[in-house]
Formats: sequence, structure tokens, C-alpha cells
Amino acid sequence: MRPFPLIGALVTLALLAVLPQMAGALGAPATTQIATRVLIYGIAAASLNFALGYGGMVSFGHAAFFGIGGYVVAILYSHWFADAPLLGVIPGTNQLLITLPLAVLVAGVFAALIGALSLRTGGVQFIMITLAFAQMLFFLFVSLKAYGGEDGLSIRRPNEFFGLNLRDRETMYYLTLGVAALFFAGLHRLVNSSFGAMIAGIRQNERRMEALGIATYRYKLFAFILSGMGVGLAGALMANAMRYVSPDMMHWSRSGELMIMVILGGTGTLFGPLIGAAVLLVLETWLAGWTENWNLGVGIVLLAVVMFSRGGVSALLRRRK
Repeated sequence: MRPFPLIGALVTLALLAVLPQMAGALGAPATTQIATRVLIYGIAAASLNFALGYGGMVSFGHAAFFGIGGYVVAILYSHWFADAPLLGVIPGTNQLLITLPLAVLVAGVFAALIGALSLRTGGVQFIMITLAFAQMLFFLFVSLKAYGGEDGLSIRRPNEFFGLNLRDRETMYYLTLGVAALFFAGLHRLVNSSFGAMIAGIRQNERRMEALGIATYRYKLFAFILSGMGVGLAGALMANAMRYVSPDMMHWSRSGELMIMVILGGTGTLFGPLIGAAVLLVLETWLAGWTENWNLGVGIVLLAVVMFSRGGVSALLRRRK
């Protein structure tokens, strides 16, 4: 990372570290909860952006991995609470250091299965197949009455993590901030690695890369799996933050929201999706206080960004420097 972007990232991290204190001083404690959601959706959107912006894979099914990550946490907690092993073999747990990696792993397995089939197509067919898989999983979890069906599943207490009280909004915020910082540091290394360069090359000209002897399908599949794992991580964090999961986490409209965040912030940028998540969630919160038709306002803003700003909000911010 170049010196100035590194300094900017460190300054932003320092500001985020004191955000709860600033929110309390300004008499707006709810800001901390909104910021937690921004960080979580920022992780999900940045993960989608790795497949979409860097890899050129327009997936409309990433909400499936978001929901899977959340349901792994909720299902393991429900079996731990009931003291009844899953499938009579797998013990439940409420330990974050177990549920978070498992959520990432299970989301990666589903991403491998979906990606292995979807990546044999391209263009509109790829979009529709990923959407179809996500909707299949959505209806599957709607039918699982043992886990709440369409009503979802409540989590009485967040997972335990070194004795911290994650029911406290500020504590949950700092945990999410720490995970987000590690995630974006890892994503930066990945994007700037030889693997990241290969994915970018495949996006720009896949036929040329194949002519050079590159197994493009394998690289794209690995990128898709890593993208799904990142979204699964975000889903697991959301389950802990909200203490509730439902099939709505897997609905196609959630995939649309993640894509809007990527477009708003700027595709193919490291922190653009995080900026897009912040813009979208703040807009939703502000406009919802004015009118129940807040979707119209969000649509107008998105239309303006797409028409008048190539590169999203992050490009606008760069131009002002």
C-alpha cells in the first residue's frame, strides 16, 4: 500500500475507534449500531466486489452465502442451548472462535458447489444460475420448520468471546471493527498478490489468458469461493449483532443490496464497497425518518451516481483531492 493511502486508512481506523465516544457525546448512541451494520455489510460488499469488480463475475446469488453464515451460527447455538447434537453427532456451540470459522468454511463449501456449476456458463446465464441457486436455498430454509421456517430463528445471546459482553453495542462494534480491519488487510494482500493479478487479467481478456496456458476456470472458481467465504463471515457477524436470522438474509433482494453498495462505492476498489455500504445504510436511515417511500430516494441517488460519476463515490472523493 502506498504511503498516502496507508495514512488515510490509519486515520480512518483511528476515527472509527473513537466513533462510539463521539456518538455518545453528540447524544446519538444509535450511531454505534448503524456503524456496526455498515462494517458488516462493508465486508459482504467487498467480498462480492472481489468476484464482481476484480474478477468480472456478476453474481446475483451472494445473499445465499450471507444467510448460510448466519444460519451456521444460529443452528449451532440452538443445538447448544437445547443440548441436542446436530444430526445426533455434531455438538452445538456458542463459542465465537468456533462458529465464525465454521460459518466461513460452510459458506466456502456452498460457494464451491455453486461456482463449479455456474462458472461453466457466462454472461446472463451465469447471473441467472447464481440467482436460481440463491432462491433454491431461500425456499429450502423457508421450509425448515425445525429452524423457524419463514419466521426465522432467534439467538438469545451472542456467541461468547473471551468473556466479553457482546450484547453491549459498543463491545460488539469494536469486535466487528477488529474483524473488519483484519479482513480488509487480508483483502489488500490478496488483491495485490500474483493471484489477484491473475484474476484481473482474466477479467480483462480471458481468451488471451487461456492462450497463455492459464487455467482460467480454476482461478475464477477459487476467486468465487473466497468471495463466498467473505460474505459468509459477514453473515455470521450479522447473526451475532442482530441475534436473529431468517430466510430473508438469502433473498435475491439482499444480493441486489450488496450489488448496489458495490456500485455506489465503486467497483474494483478496495474500500469503495465499504463507502457504498455507509452511503446506502445512512441514506436508508435518514430517508426512512422522512417517508415510507425511502426506496425512491435511494433509487434517485443511485441513478445520479451511475450517470454522473464513473467509479462511484470513491471516484468522487479522489477527484476532490
